[in-house]
Formats: sequence, structure tokens, C-alpha cells
Amino acid sequence: MSSAFVRVGLRFQGSQWIPSRAITRAISSSRSNLAETMKAAVLTAPNKALSIERIPIPTPKSGEVLVKVKACGVCHTDLHVMKSEVAFPTPCVLGHEITGEVVSTGAGVQNMSVGQRVVSAFIMPCGYCPHCVRGNDDLCEQFFAQNRGKGTLYDGTSRLARTNGDTLAMYSMGGLAEYCIVPSTDIVILPNEVPYEEASILGCAVFTAYGAVKHAGNVRVGDSVAVVGAGGVGTNVLQIARLFGAGPIIAIDINDEKLTACKALGATHTINARTENVVSRVAAITGNRGIDIAFEALGKAQTFETCVSLVKDGGKAVMVGIAPAGQTAQIDITRLVRRQIKIIGSYGAKTRQDLPDIVELTRAGKIDVVQPVSRRFTLDQAQEAYSALDRGEIVGRAIVTM
Repeated sequence: MSSAFVRVGLRFQGSQWIPSRAITRAISSSRSNLAETMKAAVLTAPNKALSIERIPIPTPKSGEVLVKVKACGVCHTDLHVMKSEVAFPTPCVLGHEITGEVVSTGAGVQNMSVGQRVVSAFIMPCGYCPHCVRGNDDLCEQFFAQNRGKGTLYDGTSRLARTNGDTLAMYSMGGLAEYCIVPSTDIVILPNEVPYEEASILGCAVFTAYGAVKHAGNVRVGDSVAVVGAGGVGTNVLQIARLFGAGPIIAIDINDEKLTACKALGATHTINARTENVVSRVAAITGNRGIDIAFEALGKAQTFETCVSLVKDGGKAVMVGIAPAGQTAQIDITRLVRRQIKIIGSYGAKTRQDLPDIVELTRAGKIDVVQPVSRRFTLDQAQEAYSALDRGEIVGRAIVTM
């Protein structure tokens, strides 16, 4: 065969054309690079759709764990960021409640082995600020200043970047990706008995509800409870209140399908606020005494005011729902003062103290993570998941599986 007859990128050997060494090296390099990258759902800018990109797999630093994500919960707080209702840097990777498998650990990480199933919560305590030292992980200064303020971990840098080196902010661990970095202070081993994918909701939907009921509400046996807003967090407030012995437990929403689901999670009564007078119904249920502890789990001015109106003299109104920035509500100051109404904010539970307890209660069958999960999406469908959430179509919680 004439040496002048050459196919681009190929060379003739024996009786066949084979790739040149340069092409072989390029193919090998391409495969290697692909293996070192992962898919992530990236929010490029507020009010833009999530885009699926390939970005480098991050490397854990001291005190950190690299987790291969199994599932990530779909939370309304992410949606607030996507819609520019809560300020956060972009481009970024959202997703803040996950389960997954330990892939590698940074220096100083103990009692954590490669291959272990784990769960992580959205509040990632630094462990050394004044609040963390006192056990108040939910007030961690570094978490709010660095992660929620700048989208970084506690050395002031993000672990995520595009292939060109451009930084991607992390909302908590940035769980809408195939891998993520989590501080070891926010890692709890997940028993094999606990459903792997559904357990992702322990990190926010259940975690937030548990903190509200246990700490802010301090719910005791026999307390009457009302939950305004039967979404992912609100439905879990119901089952945690039941766990703590509350009763009656009243679920309030405007969606009959959601209210029906509430009955399986502990609601003894349901009220459709669109078709019924909430205050009158609550008065009838409680013998005109009002509610000991009411929880608001939606983050709207109207539901805030409704929550406060239901509380009996000396009772508590616990505010859990995140609202768009600048949202305000009206309060009857005289009633607040004279009748000793307590209004308490609750952001989440205390990670190092509560997350192990939450996992154990789930293992023991006291907390249900299967019933609240109504829909599943793949990572490629992440935008579809949040669009459905925005349209009010998600009953309970949706999850993204990897």
C-alpha cells in the first residue's frame, strides 16, 4: 500500500487501520478526565433554569468527607434562591439534605470509613465558634457568615469549580451533584435498616421539624398543636409532634390532597383554610381554649398572622418557614403583651446533638421517611423537580436520586 495513502488519525498496520499513538493517548486522556469529573445541577444566575454540567470531583480538606451522593431532597429554600427571593452567590450548586457513601476523608477525620452509608443535615457546624462551643449548632457563626453568606466552607473557599477553574458557590454541601464535600461535624452513619434514598429528607425536612418541636416548641405530652402549611417541613412537624405525645394535632392548608396525606403522619384534624374559617374550627376543636403551640411552615405573611391568631393565652407561635427577603407581617401588640403570646423563630435542629437521635428514631420506626416522599426525579430532571414544587404539585417531599 502506498505510504502516501494515509487516513487522518489512523495508521496502517498489518492488514488493518488502527488509531495513531497520539489519538490513543487523546482517547485515554479523555476517558481519564471524564472519570475525574461529575455531573452537577448548576444555577448559573437567579431566575435561570438549572443546567447540568460536568465539573471536577472535589477533594476533601482537613476535617472533611467526600460523599458519593445517593439522594438529595427538593426543598423550597433552594427554590427561594433560584427565584432570587433569598440572596446567595451565583453560579452555585444547590441541594442541602443528602444521603450517600463515604468515598474519601481528609486529614483528622476519625470514626468514618470508606464505603459507609451516611446522612448529612443542612446546618454544617464549624464546631469552634462561641455558639458551637455551647452546643448551639443551629446558630453557628461560620455557617451563616461563610456558607450562607458567601457560598464557601470555613476556610473561605468553595470546594466546587468549573473545569475552567471558575468558582461555584456551595449551598450547604451542594448536594445536587454526584459527589459533595461535607464537614465531618455534619456526618452521621446511616444504618442499613433505614431506607437509603428516602433518608435524605432527614437532613432538612425532618431535621427542621425536629428542632422546631423539641427546642423552639418544647412540645410535651398532651399539648395541642397546629401546623399551618402542610409541605415538606410541615408534614414532618406533625409526625414529630405525635412522637412527642401532642394532641390534638391540627393540620391547616389549602390543598385537600396534602391534608389527606397529613392524616397518615399524625394529624388528628385537618382544616382547609380556603373553604373553612380556621379560627372558628380551631376554637371548636379545642373547646375555645386555643392552641398551646402553633407552627408556621410556609413563610408567608398571611400564614404567619394566622399562626399567631390560633395561640391561646401564654402559648407559643413557632415560625419555621423561610420567607422572601423583606417579607413582613402584622402583629396585635396589645394582645401579644397582655396575653403573653410568645413568638419564636426556629431554623433547624442542633446537628451534632440531634441528627444522631433523628437517625436512631428512624431506625427504630418512630420516624417515617417513606410516606412523606411522594415523587422522585433524576439529577437530569432537577429543574423539573423544582418547577413542580413551585407549582405546588409536590405532596410532602420530592427527592432527586443519583
